[in-house]
Amino acid sequence: MRVAVVAAVAVVSDGRRTAGFLAAVSASLWFDFFLTKPYERFAITARPNIETALSLFVVGVVVTELAVRARQHQRVAEEESDYVGIIYYLAQLVVAGTSAAQVVERARSELTELLHLRACRFEDHPTTRAMTRIERVGPLGWAVHRMGLPARRSSSPVHGRGELLGRFVLVPTPGRPVSVQRRLVAVAIADQVGAALGAALRSA
Repeated sequence: MRVAVVAAVAVVSDGRRTAGFLAAVSASLWFDFFLTKPYERFAITARPNIETALSLFVVGVVVTELAVRARQHQRVAEEESDYVGIIYYLAQLVVAGTSAAQVVERARSELTELLHLRACRFEDHPTTRAMTRIERVGPLGWAVHRMGLPARRSSSPVHGRGELLGRFVLVPTPGRPVSVQRRLVAVAIADQVGAALGAALRSA
């Protein structure tokens, strides 16, 4: 009995829901097959054995759900740590006086990966063509995909010294979700580029 519980918990603690449920069912069935009378038959007649088999299943399901949630929390924590790292690295480039062109290129690369973009480019003289914007204030308009970017293009305006200094044009990958958290990080990346461009204007 103890071995069955340990084996089931070892499998379900991996954090994969399907494997966990299968392990819970398997533990209950093999307990019935090997450890209850009549042996080597899938038949349970005694109430204590029935309760034990059900307990095995319930323990397996509960541990599976706990493991799945723990795995999800760990993944979120790792992503948030990555987001902080991106913003910190760009801020360090700005503080170190790295050229605005290098900061823009690094930001473009980070945005492409962060937002799962097919393409991303920076316009230092934005056209008048209106696009849905990702910014701290203003219209967002996430109407096409519940958790994604607009179907065609959107932009991330770059402000510095109180004025518009450029924008990133974002070309999304169809069907790839983009969470609110990722969009907020994109705004923070644009802020760092704005700081770099503003510093370049001051020194010009």
